[in-house]
Amino acid sequence: MKFQLPGFGKKSVLGLDIGSGSVKAVEIDLKGKDKGFEVLGLGVAPMPHEAIVQGAFLNSSAIVGAIQEAVDTSGIKTRDAVVAVSGHSVIVKKVSLSRMSEEELEGQIQWEAEQYIPFDVNEVNLEFQILDTSEDPAKMDVLLVAAKKDLIDDYVQVMVEAGLTPVAVDVASFALANAFEINHEEQAEGVTALVNIGANVVNINVLQDGVPAFTRDITTGGNQYTQEIQKALSIGFDEAERVKHGDAAVDQNLAVVPQEVENAMRAVTDSVVGEISRSLDFFAATADASPIEKVMLCGGGAQVAGLARAFQERSGFDVEMLNPLSRALPTRAYDSQFLEEAAPALAVGVGLAARRSGF
Repeated sequence: MKFQLPGFGKKSVLGLDIGSGSVKAVEIDLKGKDKGFEVLGLGVAPMPHEAIVQGAFLNSSAIVGAIQEAVDTSGIKTRDAVVAVSGHSVIVKKVSLSRMSEEELEGQIQWEAEQYIPFDVNEVNLEFQILDTSEDPAKMDVLLVAAKKDLIDDYVQVMVEAGLTPVAVDVASFALANAFEINHEEQAEGVTALVNIGANVVNINVLQDGVPAFTRDITTGGNQYTQEIQKALSIGFDEAERVKHGDAAVDQNLAVVPQEVENAMRAVTDSVVGEISRSLDFFAATADASPIEKVMLCGGGAQVAGLARAFQERSGFDVEMLNPLSRALPTRAYDSQFLEEAAPALAVGVGLAARRSGF
């Protein structure tokens, strides 16, 4: 397996987003520039609690079961699948090197990577993309990507056990950029920060004129809200999840104190917004780029009441929601309410499905 950066071929693939909160399986058909896309298949299945913890696969059989449920309910026929990895075992760096041919860089990429990757290069899969962004004719900008082999092996194993054929491993932040491109191509110019708030990981990709200028994954997310509600009300994880989503009447014996829940939610929002803001401040202070013009949020965690407003108030950025299905053509195959509810969490899956097999 090796990383594949954004590109298109002929055959559609299954975009598989394996998250710690849920699995999303997506297949789309791109209709061409400015023509939108058709959703050919879509399935979402819950991931059992603690099957994946801090990126580690602790219950492979449960993960395989969730993948199979998502695929089975999606109606997707192809078994060629693209998956995304993220977290601390994945490194993405934009580096400046002496100008050389792609063939020359291929021959010395391991030596170059040793200077930038905090892992043993023999323990990672490496990939690179030469960018057309350097203004110095003697230099070239290169997007360097590395991920630990054992991480990739974990993803490949559960996909194969679920009956899928892995055709590429992508990076979640790159898939996020794909979803942005096919839905908001007219906003590609300038500097835009894409922020995907998942259950346990936040993916950040700052694009400058459509090209990644800064990426970072933060270990935080929607599950923090659940954990704080657990502590505040002394209840289990599943019950706290229902309270988080506003369904407090499931357990008639649960005496919910609204103020306690509100305080817990506000504290987590402050923490999550603070973590993201610090990463964007770091980019602004260190990158040779124009200021960030807007932030686009997506992911299940981005739907928490008050988070977008708190983010805008703290950061001062123009904050919008990224809808990965905004250019999807009307369909009778899926209930509109289901699509509306599922959309916020589909950015990575849609971005993966925008790829093609036969690279």
